Amino acid sequence: MMSSILVTGGTGTLGRHVARQLLDRGHEVTVASRSQSGTTGPARTVRVDYAGGAGLDEAMAGSDAVVHCASDLRCEQRLAGSVVSAARRGGCGHVVYISIVGVDALPIGYYRGKLAAERLLAASGVGWTVLRSTQFHDLVVRLLSALGRSPLLPVPAGVSVQPVHAPEVASRLAELACGEPAGRVRDMGGPEIRSFADLARAYLRATGHRRALLPFRLPGAAFRGYRDGLHLAPADAVGTVTFERFLSAR
Repeated sequence: MMSSILVTGGTGTLGRHVARQLLDRGHEVTVASRSQSGTTGPARTVRVDYAGGAGLDEAMAGSDAVVHCASDLRCEQRLAGSVVSAARRGGCGHVVYISIVGVDALPIGYYRGKLAAERLLAASGVGWTVLRSTQFHDLVVRLLSALGRSPLLPVPAGVSVQPVHAPEVASRLAELACGEPAGRVRDMGGPEIRSFADLARAYLRATGHRRALLPFRLPGAAFRGYRDGLHLAPADAVGTVTFERFLSAR
């Protein structure tokens, strides 16, 4: 059955893939964007101000579900609250939220905001589903690109990563949006757990750059949590696209 679904952050790294997945499944899609409005292919795009709420009611109108991909490093909880309030006013019965593996274990400000947003959803009275994923391949590449600008490439010593392909996470989110609210579902991780240094070497090979790796350690509970693997989902390694495959397709 065709549904009308809103995707917040629908022009971003993840949201654009969610919108495409939903369109390919035959659903009506509205994209909420901070920067543009109009028509993006077959999807309607509405410019919104998440902080003030302007445009959210228009974007939400007639939606059966919303996939909340928009994010804010400083006020994730407030942003989620704006979306939930608009869903309640618009009679939207299902909010699907993308979160991160380890938000309840790692003492990082952004993670605390994601966890607070999860709890806000659970207490909202609106039907909700939360999917936590590991880090996207795109994020790992952005980090390595930034770190690799110097002659030495710094890598966090003792830290492993389980990168996942954003379109695969988008497919799961689209599937969840088409179903009934399910609360927190099983986490989603990439197919391999690799040391950051190993991923850095793969990145250098793929880009043709030559850099010496410089391992470093940072003090504090957050870095210790990363070394302990609190951001990993070894039991939920359901992704299929490896880091090398992602790099070769770029």
